[in-house]
Amino acid sequence: MQPRSELVPRIQQPPIAVRGLRKTYPGGVEAVKGIDFEVAAGEVFGLLGPNGAGKSTTIGMLTTTIVPTGGRAFVAGYDVATEPLAARSVSSVVFQDSVVDRALSGRRNLDIHARLWAVDAGRARRRIAELANTLGLGDLLERPVASYSGGERRRLEIGRALVSEPQVLFLDEPTVGLDPRIRHELLDVIARLRDRNEITILLTTHYLDEAERLCDRIAIIHAGRIVALDTPRALLSMLGQEIVELRVDGDAATALALLRARGIAGEDAFTVGSTLTVPLHDRAAAHAMAAIHESDLAPSSISSRQPTLDDVYLQLTGARLAEAA
Repeated sequence: MQPRSELVPRIQQPPIAVRGLRKTYPGGVEAVKGIDFEVAAGEVFGLLGPNGAGKSTTIGMLTTTIVPTGGRAFVAGYDVATEPLAARSVSSVVFQDSVVDRALSGRRNLDIHARLWAVDAGRARRRIAELANTLGLGDLLERPVASYSGGERRRLEIGRALVSEPQVLFLDEPTVGLDPRIRHELLDVIARLRDRNEITILLTTHYLDEAERLCDRIAIIHAGRIVALDTPRALLSMLGQEIVELRVDGDAATALALLRARGIAGEDAFTVGSTLTVPLHDRAAAHAMAAIHESDLAPSSISSRQPTLDDVYLQLTGARLAEAA
């Protein structure tokens, strides 16, 4: 394989560019339905959505393991369909499933990966030492990977992906299956990579806190389509600073129509089951709640709070992300 040092990103091309990308599997299953986005140099970009939304298929196409049905995608200027070897040579990926050899030590795993990617031996030693410090691998490298915890193994996998100094790193659900403490530790590791601003990262997740904490921008993907794309703050601002949430005993759709007719709820209010969510924007919560009490509704509960990304996802798709995942 051609050394990565001989492959450079094409001038004035974003690290990742996706244009009308589609994937239809045999049987007519449309996993990705014509999506468009670009990722800037040094950006952490998140694909947020439930299982089956099209996140992993998108990663598969960008990493050349899945052939697109239509559209085009570029990694550092290289077309993933027509120049797959070049696209792979400027990127690395950490898949959901473990790929490290558990019978070998952590160091041996890293050494082998460096040799596969034609990294100079001296540079590989220095790079492994740097990664051991950055990722907290120093006390693990001489141990067999079979003795690692899930979080330790994930850190090694990220280190393995970074040994060859890729320009683009793909992280596909990096914390799935980890217990909360280990997941939190791994998020710290990814955050440190983000703060160094030396690499472009595309992260897929269905965890809202991961997306909000780590990503500069988020694309919300639902049923193979991108339904929103912006910074976490901008996405949250779609619903204003505060929302009122109430439960009704009758038909929620009828209750929502009543609130809209009386000017209490806008077009961005929505229902899930018997719960109504009403973004307030510039209105005071106390005034909105008083108006609801003065209407013909008799909510069984009512409260106000700040909106979350789950509310954004609900408003856009009509399903809770945790339930959809």
